[in-house]
Amino acid sequence: MRDRVTKKGIWGWMFFDWASQPYNTLLLTFVFGPYFTSAVIGNGAEGQAQWGYMLSAVGLVIALLAPVLGAIADSSGPRKPWIWVFSVMYVAGAFALWWAVPGMRDPFWILVAFGVGMTGLAFATIFSHAILPDLGGKGEVGRISGSGWAFGYWGGIVALLVMLLFLAENEEGVTLLGNPPLFGLDPATREGTRSVGPLTAIWYAVFMVPFFLWVPDVKRKAASKGAVVRGLQELWHTLKSLPERISLTAYLGSSMLYRDALNGLFGFGGIYAAGVLGWSITEIGVFGIVAAFAGAVFAWIGGFADRRWGPKPVIVWTVVILIVVVSVIVTTSREMVVFMPVDPDSSLPDIVFYICGAAIGGAGGALQAASRTMMVRQSRKDRMTEAFGLYALSGKATAFLAPAAIAFATQMTDSQRLGMLPLIPLFVLGLLFMLWVKPDGESED
Repeated sequence: MRDRVTKKGIWGWMFFDWASQPYNTLLLTFVFGPYFTSAVIGNGAEGQAQWGYMLSAVGLVIALLAPVLGAIADSSGPRKPWIWVFSVMYVAGAFALWWAVPGMRDPFWILVAFGVGMTGLAFATIFSHAILPDLGGKGEVGRISGSGWAFGYWGGIVALLVMLLFLAENEEGVTLLGNPPLFGLDPATREGTRSVGPLTAIWYAVFMVPFFLWVPDVKRKAASKGAVVRGLQELWHTLKSLPERISLTAYLGSSMLYRDALNGLFGFGGIYAAGVLGWSITEIGVFGIVAAFAGAVFAWIGGFADRRWGPKPVIVWTVVILIVVVSVIVTTSREMVVFMPVDPDSSLPDIVFYICGAAIGGAGGALQAASRTMMVRQSRKDRMTEAFGLYALSGKATAFLAPAAIAFATQMTDSQRLGMLPLIPLFVLGLLFMLWVKPDGESED
């Protein structure tokens, strides 16, 4: 790709995290997801189930296509054209959420639009991650990854503040500042909250400009005509070699499980707060700021820990923290905290959930940054996009499992709280697979 990427190029690469983070922060977790279940569907348990089945379908699509796209891209060369295509999907899917009106009769196409945008985000991320090892040496990649993830969280915080202060209305029809939504948006039809879709789309389109202008791309390979066949052949060869590459295979299995559980937390945290604790969109948004702030700080700290001790200890300890957090969440409701009864008017459950949110954000930020560093260490540099395609596959091969398990458990128990229980065994199994992962991959042999 190049002998040395400049600081400007590294900043350009980090702007992908800044530009794309609002899809997770605003749409998936803290604003649109809770709004969809509470206002569009109007029933917490039913909305959580529909949301879970949609995320399962999206995860299956990504799992099937991600490694194939990565293999083809490695055989053809440039990554930016692929990112352009998937960026269009991101922007179109996010913008279409404007039409998610309260109590709509058929929300199917809203779920489809969300899925299109989320698929675009996932595929664009594969190609962005594949650029990471070209940004610095082995000792610097962890710090760059952590700094990029922290920068992305700050982007999520700023976007969430804009949403809460100026657009998203509460039950009284005013924003966190106590004013009606900007631009004359109608609180009665929740236009302020629905604007989260267009805001996320425009945010991405604007802040991806530094990425496309500053980040250098690899050159097109001479034999690009047979890129599809060659890419699929290389992918097949890589898949056949997995049984012999114990560390890589164990890591893919581990990340498949713990990232699936983490995505379950992100995908259902706001929905859980709305249904179990009765929080408003504004309260969930404040919760999101706390979680995103913790994520920004600890992703940055985790990057330095990664640089000093490597990504494996960071991964192990953050997964342990998340196991404890989920255990607290499923034993806390409006009437109890960790099984101990409390007065229904007590603020203790709210305080505990805020603390859990900070822990999820902090541990999740550090975990995700260390995870992509670990993937770099387990992979061949000349097949990096394919490797991150497999990484996306491992993250999505069972991506249907956590949402589907949550949806199924929620329906069977008619309880949003008990519906979160399946996340615990996923985290535990992911931790066990890390026993076979070598910090520097097969290069240790």
